[in-house]
Amino acid sequence: MNFSYSPDFLRVSALLLVVAASLPCAADDTQKDLEQVVTKAIRYLRTKGVAADGSYSRQAGIGVTALATTGLLRHGVPADDPVVAKSLKHLEGFVQADGGIYESGTFYRNYETCLVVLCFKEANADGRYDAVIRKADGFVQGIQWGADEGADESDLAYGGSGYGKHKRPDLSNTSFFVDALRAAGHGEESEAMQRAVTFISRCQNLETEHNTTPFAAKVEDGGFYYTVAAGGDSKSGKTANGGLRSYGGMTYAGLKSMIYAGVKRDDPRVQAAVKWVRQHYDLSTNPGMGDAGLYYYYHIFAKALSALSVDKFTDARGQQHDWQAELIETLAVRQQADGAWTNGNARWFEGDPNLATAYALLALSYCRR
Repeated sequence: MNFSYSPDFLRVSALLLVVAASLPCAADDTQKDLEQVVTKAIRYLRTKGVAADGSYSRQAGIGVTALATTGLLRHGVPADDPVVAKSLKHLEGFVQADGGIYESGTFYRNYETCLVVLCFKEANADGRYDAVIRKADGFVQGIQWGADEGADESDLAYGGSGYGKHKRPDLSNTSFFVDALRAAGHGEESEAMQRAVTFISRCQNLETEHNTTPFAAKVEDGGFYYTVAAGGDSKSGKTANGGLRSYGGMTYAGLKSMIYAGVKRDDPRVQAAVKWVRQHYDLSTNPGMGDAGLYYYYHIFAKALSALSVDKFTDARGQQHDWQAELIETLAVRQQADGAWTNGNARWFEGDPNLATAYALLALSYCRR
């Protein structure tokens, strides 16, 4: 069958093609918005956030410095940039003889070491931190609950990592531990990674063969809480029957960590976590916590959805979300004139603009197409 088109039709078609080609691409516009927001944030950290010694919020320990420096590196600021180089040098000063990277006397050895490992990994294109990362990896493995030979897997602390002063592990620290293991080259078959999965699974409100704890069936919504150990704790509180409420920050942390540790997408644990996320998709709050820990939440939200390898995410109402574009827009609106972010709810130190800005930059690093 032969088709013929009139000259007028061809002229109009050509004109429409030219017009369409000249229209701005929504994706391009989103990336331009991203660059503008990131540029302002980087300028803030480099000119207002950093101290003369390369640290950020020194009074809060070295964690903020590690997070802020990692954020800069992930957005293309090179390791030999004067500001970044000074911050890296500052962090190098906390490498301990036991391989850990932490302040002497701190209660946060796992937290600080893991964050600095992630930072050094981003700056390690030339291999300068190979030996430091290897020793730090051995250190954090050594303080993982259950790492000792003959450890009892029935212990609810088994496989977790935590803060020293509380003397029990939690999902947030274990999530950073999994990130550090991955940065140090551990695959899903790693014994340390699989021990971590044991603990992570027990922090999920889902009764399976992986979780037969007293809390597993009391909420049964597939979300995650802070810790199963030492009597259990959820920063979102308990239900009337003694269950531990799920909330956003920990659910995304649990989901991301299971994916990193090789738990398959069709595993009931992953499916239940994704279902929770679909039901509670939100960028105005940290679901279950309001504005508490909001910037931590933005960071782990982006990291988890990136680990899922999805550009579009459909919520329980059937609404499709371009989560990267939505996160960029959300953070652009919340950004202050000087380029920083801060949380009006100061819980977990998020009233500190250096910490909130570090989390926001890290979240945005997962929004690059």
